[in-house]
Amino acid sequence: MSPVSRLAVTAVALGALLIGATSVLASNAGPPAHDASVHQVGARTNREAFRADMRKLWEDHITWTRLFIVSDVAGLPDLQATTNRLLANQDDIGDAVATFYGRDAGDALTALLRDHILLAAQLLNAAKAGDQDGVAQASEAWYANANEIGAFLHDANPKHWGLADMQTMMKMHLDLTLEEAVAHLQGRFTDDVAAYDKVHVEILQMADMLADGIIAQFPAAFGG
Repeated sequence: MSPVSRLAVTAVALGALLIGATSVLASNAGPPAHDASVHQVGARTNREAFRADMRKLWEDHITWTRLFIVSDVAGLPDLQATTNRLLANQDDIGDAVATFYGRDAGDALTALLRDHILLAAQLLNAAKAGDQDGVAQASEAWYANANEIGAFLHDANPKHWGLADMQTMMKMHLDLTLEEAVAHLQGRFTDDVAAYDKVHVEILQMADMLADGIIAQFPAAFGG
């Protein structure tokens, strides 16, 4: 079970415990203001932990993507193990979504994210080989897949995840990842590192946007 899935289950359980504790305190004539304060603190803790776990999932996404870029460009022997771990991260993200939107939705997102990774690999390998037609085809498919991911997220939570926002967010992720990969492939390692820092900042913004959208859509799971 992924960190976000575990957190979601914990959030519901902790919320129930806090509500139960509040009821007991009320029956013992405890001060209502204190009861509300306990519940609010617990709810806030749940939300903060959930946001942290969402950040961890997406930081794993960019970390293992970077390690894949490094291993693939250099032809390192850890490439297959790194690829497997990167693909497992897409399963983890799908599991997190399934907690709230159902197993079918989780599997659909995992499939889209796996295509996101595999198309990125095709693009990188075409660039390594100097195959300009391959680069163009893989790039077009990669960005089309990003739009699909953005649309999928919007459909799941249209009130809090606007279509333009989701697709812009995904395009920025691709633009920055491509900047990172090209710099590494060309041996511009200072630029490569700087690009990864930009990838990191953007992915945290993405993670927070997704976590906040889920919290807003399912407030009962986080103490109201």
